[in-house]
Amino acid sequence: MTTNKLSYKEAVLSKTHFSVTWEIVPGRGSTEKQQDKAIEAAKQAAGDPRVNAFTITDNPSGKPAIMPYPLAQEILKETGEETLYHFTCKDKNRNEIESQLHAMNRSGLKNLLVMTGDYESEGFAGRPKPVFDLDAVHVLKMIKKMNEGFEVPIRKGTKRLNKTDFFAGAVVSPFKSTEPEQLAQYYKMHQKYDNGAEYFITQLGFDARKFHELRLYTQKYNIDVPLIGNIFVLSVPVANMMNKNLIPGCVVTDKMLAELKAEKEKDPDGNHHQQLIRSAKLYAILKGMGYDGVTIAGHGMSYDDLCLVLEKGEEYLENWVDLVKEFDYPMENGYYFFEKDSKTGLNTDVPVDRSKTGHKKANLKTWFFGSFHSLFFSEKAIFYPIVKYFAEKIDKGFLKKPFTWFEYYSKTFMNECRFCGDCVMHEIGYQCPMSKCPKNQRNGACGGSRDGWCEVYPGEQRCIYVEMYEQYKAKEKEYTMKLRYIPPVNWELYKTSSWLNFFNKRDYNYRQDD
Repeated sequence: MTTNKLSYKEAVLSKTHFSVTWEIVPGRGSTEKQQDKAIEAAKQAAGDPRVNAFTITDNPSGKPAIMPYPLAQEILKETGEETLYHFTCKDKNRNEIESQLHAMNRSGLKNLLVMTGDYESEGFAGRPKPVFDLDAVHVLKMIKKMNEGFEVPIRKGTKRLNKTDFFAGAVVSPFKSTEPEQLAQYYKMHQKYDNGAEYFITQLGFDARKFHELRLYTQKYNIDVPLIGNIFVLSVPVANMMNKNLIPGCVVTDKMLAELKAEKEKDPDGNHHQQLIRSAKLYAILKGMGYDGVTIAGHGMSYDDLCLVLEKGEEYLENWVDLVKEFDYPMENGYYFFEKDSKTGLNTDVPVDRSKTGHKKANLKTWFFGSFHSLFFSEKAIFYPIVKYFAEKIDKGFLKKPFTWFEYYSKTFMNECRFCGDCVMHEIGYQCPMSKCPKNQRNGACGGSRDGWCEVYPGEQRCIYVEMYEQYKAKEKEYTMKLRYIPPVNWELYKTSSWLNFFNKRDYNYRQDD
């Protein structure tokens, strides 16, 4: 095979080339068969001009595994092929994130898929403590600044580091069943785009109409970066796990699971081939819809399997519209952003009337916090000048400590305050991301929720961004929920008064990291 192939960045950005990545799951351990098989698979596909990179996962499902870094280096050294490195926020604080980025840039590993990451599920001697010091939006912004030349403090002033050359993208899920969840995903996509995402890869799902919805949404709102579809060669055991939400964010409906089980019962020996053909059909649909590429994965998937998907996918391309009906897997009472096109089974370009969809949820607590904020914490508030005057006095006097503890205990009683000193509750409908969100997301929802429930506490706790959306809708305010960018917590303010920090210009409002 010819080695005259496009780089991953060139392939993704090309207007004429359909990019392909093949996913490798390295697994737990360092010298196990799974790691050896991953390297061997990369060697087999090396030089294939259709495959532009090997994408390597980072501790999927919150379970420990070898980090992608050494395998990515080995693939680069052994084959000269590029990797798409999954870069998550869950296991490392901001200093470790920066350190890894410097190391990766020096090692020539420039392609990154930035994501929040699955919540920790298991580890040595029990469940580990999650980190989530930064969210995916923060990391994208950091990478953008590093590409521009990172300005860092030194003893006297600042120093600008040499520019890096990362090609960083992000994930978005169109596969959400409720209006608040889906809108939260799309508005976080805006945040990621505004802060440096150079392409988007979808979460895993099998509803053709949802794939099409995302393509239309990016076009309508001028999110002008490449869009890549996610294809998984699905076995029944894995489908069963996804159906039960045991793999966060991945959606297999009851209808699809029933069809997969029926297919396996009818032809157990040919089931794997059937799933390869299904994946090839989805490849054709995504390419026909105008996606810019795909990433392909599957447990135990061989290079021959990959070739079959690509070859058959190209054969099916001419009649891709006829295949849409085979991917009709709507979620129960599922929300769609656009009206349905009855002719194609996909979508029109007309958004649904959201005044007639979803739910509204007003409550007394939100009204109380909103009234309190509008009277005292807005610069246009009637009591703002006098409160600011006293806050400056208290900050320098003996009342500072008792005032701080009064704030903490009152906010703990009403909103489970975590005493970060850098409060953003008023930005997100008076939901505290430090206490109410296990992943501490300050710039929008993660992708792991299902039916409005938090990924970590399904059936017990709703996603804070679902709560926020419904509260705004009850007030008949803007439904767009486009949040302004919120910097990460400054832990120097831990156990201090967020009220005093606000009036004395120490909190995030006066610490933008632009």
